[in-house]
Amino acid sequence: MDTIEEDEGYYANGTSSLSDSSFVPIKTDSQVSGTESDDSSIRSVRFSKVAEVREMSPHEASEALMSRLSYAASLRVHRQKSHHKTARTALLFCVLWFIANYMFQLALEPSETAMVTLLSSSSSFFTLILAAMFPSSCGDKFTFSKCFAVLLSMSGAVMVSLSEIDDPKMSRGIVLALLSAFFYASYLVLVKRKSDTEEKISIPLFFGFVGLWNLLLLWPLLFVLNFSQLEVFELPSRRQFIVLFVNGLVGTVLSEALWLWGCFLTSSLIGTVAISLQIPLAMLFDMVLHGKTYPLLFYLGSLPMFLSLVLVAFLVKFDDCDPLLKFGKLMYRRLWNCRKANVVRIPDLEEQHESLIDGSHEN
Repeated sequence: MDTIEEDEGYYANGTSSLSDSSFVPIKTDSQVSGTESDDSSIRSVRFSKVAEVREMSPHEASEALMSRLSYAASLRVHRQKSHHKTARTALLFCVLWFIANYMFQLALEPSETAMVTLLSSSSSFFTLILAAMFPSSCGDKFTFSKCFAVLLSMSGAVMVSLSEIDDPKMSRGIVLALLSAFFYASYLVLVKRKSDTEEKISIPLFFGFVGLWNLLLLWPLLFVLNFSQLEVFELPSRRQFIVLFVNGLVGTVLSEALWLWGCFLTSSLIGTVAISLQIPLAMLFDMVLHGKTYPLLFYLGSLPMFLSLVLVAFLVKFDDCDPLLKFGKLMYRRLWNCRKANVVRIPDLEEQHESLIDGSHEN
């Protein structure tokens, strides 16, 4: 009886997603075939003239269709569906990506390159907060040690910007760089969360769709910026076009793809803290190409960035480890003479070691 009830419950649950019944008249040919009996014969079986139709849900119908396809055809359909999902994901995040890059480029105009790249590395702070709010893995949880590493990274940015904050142009560049860092962190955390919770996306295909959506949807901004005189539209010269092409290919497409790929392989926090590695390269190019010189405070401020990168990599690898919290608890017990509660152990009695089954009763 139990088996019958389980089978009935199984079929009841299996058909619960079907639509309500609808009755459709059955179409029959007016011509009589040779196998049918004539009107004079006695008919013992009568069939209904309507058929009951119940439709499956679109999801189950899609799975049923996929199960009937060949292996090669199923691969083609799966590839096409993954392309559609990647296009929809790119459509959701193309605006965040555009705002982050546009503000970064605006910050470069009044500020120095090394200054902007250093302030952009403050996206690690926003990533720490957003990843804790929208986690995609267990390594995204908030810990005091990660917070200390991020603050260590931020301290370098503060040391560098202290001497330049009075300049209004530099302050404008600092605000734009910080806004760019926030949008970069939002874009990275949300993309990684969507990729980990649903299906892995193809990074080259994703960036291809991001560029396509930006080209199709954001081109009216050219006329808005031109008419408002914020940025006058001018055709680039041949040299400028080559520089723009190389910068877009290497500085945007290749670097962004490798950066996002590295974030997917590790964590979003490591990816944002690793932006600090741009600092020595930016300094080197500024010194070689433009002959820039930097004060000692600038170099001292970049050292905590590298230390924080090593610390974050260690903390992400051992995601359950929070050495700063353990050290704080230890110091609290030492300062306030707090000791752990002594656990009273009762000695085992002989009855607890006595076998419940006596071997003498065995046959």
